[in-house]
Amino acid sequence: MNSVFKALNDPTRREILQLLQQKDMTAGEIADQFNMSFPSISHHLDLLKQAKLVIAEKEGQYVYYSLNTTVVDDILKWLMQFKTKKK
Repeated sequence: MNSVFKALNDPTRREILQLLQQKDMTAGEIADQFNMSFPSISHHLDLLKQAKLVIAEKEGQYVYYSLNTTVVDDILKWLMQFKTKKK
């Protein structure tokens, strides 16, 4: 869980997740959305993969990234437990 919160702590990584919410994208397509070097984007994608927030699938010479909704659901369930009142 700590790796998830570390990954979500960065605004660039949160923006990448928002992009992937719309559609699966290659690393190049993601990099085109930012004004930073490709190695920097690759580092952000690696941290998102380590946190299991994104899934990377190789198709030919491209790697497509997609949002891992299972992990997002798990995070939401964990957070929702704090919303319920205990009497």
